[in-house]
This record gives sequence, structure tokens and C-alpha cells, in this order.
Amino acid sequence: HLLQDHFGHLSARHLRALAEEMRLSQAEVYEVATFYAHFDVVREDETPPPALTIRVCDSLACELAGAQALKTALEGELSPDEVRVVRAPCMGRCDTAPTCELGHNHIDHATPESVKAAVAAGDTHHRMPDYQRLDAYRTDGGYEQLLALRGGSMDPEAVQDRVLESGLRGLGGAGFPSGRKWSFVRAEAGPRYLAVNGDEGEPGTFKDRYYLERTPHLFLEGMLIAAWAVEAETAFIYMRDEYPAVLEILANEIKALEDAGLVEPGYIDLRRGAGATAEALLTACARLTARARPAGEILLALEAGNPTRSPATSPLLNGKWKASAISRVARPSARRGSSRGQQKGCARRPRAW
Repeated sequence: HLLQDHFGHLSARHLRALAEEMRLSQAEVYEVATFYAHFDVVREDETPPPALTIRVCDSLACELAGAQALKTALEGELSPDEVRVVRAPCMGRCDTAPTCELGHNHIDHATPESVKAAVAAGDTHHRMPDYQRLDAYRTDGGYEQLLALRGGSMDPEAVQDRVLESGLRGLGGAGFPSGRKWSFVRAEAGPRYLAVNGDEGEPGTFKDRYYLERTPHLFLEGMLIAAWAVEAETAFIYMRDEYPAVLEILANEIKALEDAGLVEPGYIDLRRGAGATAEALLTACARLTARARPAGEILLALEAGNPTRSPATSPLLNGKWKASAISRVARPSARRGSSRGQQKGCARRPRAW
């Protein structure tokens, strides 16, 4: 990310130097660099891209809203020597389609005129939304449940049972019960880690960004409850690069949690980039434990919805939506078997789903 930010692309010498610095094979570095659309890999015989790149979202929602026509119009009206126009995968802004990205500035309901105006103004920075900060969240009763659990109001097994009874499941395809997954993690001797894969790109999906840009502490408290329940040594958050405002919000509010004494400094490890969480966790775990490979293997199994056990260590992969739901499910007033934890059929509130 730092190389891409500084140079505007990744050259072959950058990838070679990065592989040497991180003691990885060049093939592994190349895999990651070419996996993400926001990295521009330039071969030895290629010309680096111009300083400005417009990435037009080509997800289903944006295509239906005219993304291809927008891309064609921009290509015809802008000089390719000054501005590059490319397609890009889902940016998680299906509610404001068509969307394009200029630098880290997302232009919603984009038109050729609005995009060209942003280019002329050099408007490449993201905008911060108005969100609920720590003080406001605590005024509404936030973190009372986490502090009560830490104080002994319930034991981890009881919280695990409540999550299981709520019907909370993963939304990644397997629909595996969250409470049961926790039990597999707790059964291992550890050390244990919690990893949040902050990525979403399914057609019409923007629920995670919607909540993270408005009520980040609902997610953070749920994540900390899950980490407490499985006795995780560190909580990793991998947030997609397409959500620059969320990255800044989380960095600010994690610092606020540390300043307030709610978490130890460094306990929440926020990383930029998501999707390839298992490999990223291997790198992080390598600095913490010599048993990194089994940790990554278990994480891959959990991500696939196949909770296999490992004799070494079991990190927990916990989705963003589930973390937000946990902070509600764990409250004493939560109803057993509540429909809020079920995923059957269509959503009750599709606009916020």
C-alpha cells in the first residue's frame, strides 16, 4: 500500500525489494499485488500509468445504473495521457450507483460532468461521514455489556450459548452457527486470535460499510465481546482499501478506546486491505508465535465454513455483521431465538441489509 501510494504503481523492482524485505518469495508478493484492483503492477517493459486514475465500478448494481456508458463517455472526453479510466470491482456503494473512485474520493451517482469536475479540482481525498463517536455510544449504554462480562456477569460458555440460541450465523455461504464456531475455538489450547475480514463485494451488498460509517462502536464492542469469549490474545481487523473513511474512523475510535482504558494499546491490530485474510494473518502471527502455519490453516478452514481442529492454535474468523449483531445479542434484554439472529429468506429491512 505504501509503495502504491508513493509511486502510483508497483514496478518489478518494488515487488522484488518487498519480497526480500519481508522474506517472502516473489511469487507470493506478486499474487497479492495482482489480486487487488487498486494495485497497479507495471512490468519492466511497460510505461507507468498517469498520475490520475478513475476506477469505474463494474458491479451488477453499477452496471444496471449505467456504469459502462459512464466509462465510455469518460474515455472519450478525457486525455489518456493525463487520466486513465479503468473498470474496478465492487466498491460497496450499491446504494449510490453508479460509483467511481478518483484516488480515494468516491463519486456517488456519478455522471461525466461530476467526474470531470472532480478531476479538474484535483479532488482525490475521501470525505468523512458524521458518525457516532465513543462518548455518544457510551451515553447510550455502549460497552456496559462488555464491562459487565469482564466483571463476571456471565461466563464465556453462557455467552456462547446465548449466541447459539439467537440463531446468529455466518453470511459467507456456509451459514455456520457462530456460537458453535466459538466452542471449537475455545476447545483449543491456544494461543488464540480473532480476525475480522473487512471485505464485501457481493451484488447489492453495502451493509457493512453502512454501519461502520455510522455506528462503528456497535461493531467494535461486538468484536471485543467475541474476543473476550474465546480469550483471544489479539484482535486483527483487515479492512478493504475501498473503504478509506472506515479505515480512518476505526483508527480514530480504536485510539479513543485505548485512551479510555477499554482496551490495551495494540490489542486491536487494524490493517489496511482485506479479502486474503488467511495469508495476512500468517504474516501477523509469524511475529507473535512460531506456530503460524497451523493458525493460518485453521483460519482457512473456518473461512470456508469447515471448522476443523488443529493441535496448535485456533484463531477465530468473525464477520463484521456478526460482530455488530453480537453486541446486541449478548445484552440481557436479548430474546432467545430472536429473528434478529436468523437468516432465513428475505431480510426484514432490505434497505439496511
